[in-house]
Amino acid sequence: METRTPVSGVHPVMPQRHSVELVSVFAAGPGGGNPAPIVVDATGMSDTQMQAVAQRYGHESGFVLPPPPGSDCDYEFRFWVPNHEMPMCGHATVGAVWLLHQSGRLQRDRLTIQTRSGKVGVRITGQTAEGAAVEISQPAGRIDALSEARLSRDEILDVLGISAAQLAPLPIQNACTSRGKTLIPLASTADLDNLQPRFEKIEALCERIGSTGLYPYATFDADRQIFDARQFPRASGYPEDAATGIAASALSFGLLTNGMVEASERTITIRQGRAMKRPSQISVRFSFDAGLERSHPDGCWLGGPVCFEAHAGAPS
Repeated sequence: METRTPVSGVHPVMPQRHSVELVSVFAAGPGGGNPAPIVVDATGMSDTQMQAVAQRYGHESGFVLPPPPGSDCDYEFRFWVPNHEMPMCGHATVGAVWLLHQSGRLQRDRLTIQTRSGKVGVRITGQTAEGAAVEISQPAGRIDALSEARLSRDEILDVLGISAAQLAPLPIQNACTSRGKTLIPLASTADLDNLQPRFEKIEALCERIGSTGLYPYATFDADRQIFDARQFPRASGYPEDAATGIAASALSFGLLTNGMVEASERTITIRQGRAMKRPSQISVRFSFDAGLERSHPDGCWLGGPVCFEAHAGAPS
């Protein structure tokens, strides 16, 4: 599979077929964001070839395909991590749409994308110095408290390497918009930053509680609706994510359930990646159906900045 290394300062906008473009999604500063290898024309690629891209780069990767026959969608997106295919990936979706816009392939500012987890709405909300401002939709979150019968709190504490005193007085919850995440409220951002999980225990724990990843979080600024989080995936082939859009959307609905954010279109900011030295920031806004009460969002929009990744050559 051919991979192109952009010349420093000059980034291609129309990649060759099956070439890989490396973008950084949700960056909150230099060196930040979650790297996403993207193939903007993956027509004809096999599952083995797609997985090989994810394995080569070590990141969740996105692949843009024509819509399935008879579909009313504009594109089909598929996503792979080194170990397996994923039904949905927020940052790779945002990055792929941004690349499609950069290459001049988009004819309008609203799209519908087919994914393995269902249809995802996309909207271009404006233009930044780096290119299009992209937001993607997620459905209303489903929130479930973890009962003692399913999991003792002590097991979570053991896996995260913390004491009960480091938990905030809120429930541990499973939350899902596309993929289920376990929300673990911590007492402070310092506790969050200092986590040293027992990574070898995460997969078994997540399997038992029906989760695709642990998402501990802490309040940074309640009045401004800013929260910090870290994502430890169940079995993706890497220990931590720098920015996780799907988890951020799930957390936003968990925060709403717990009365920590407003049921409004006001932005909720989820900061992530600081412990990895890849500072990231995801913006989430609830959406409301005209026929629903304003206290019950029907979904949300999530987005954030995208740029070409510095030193974007393929790994040797």
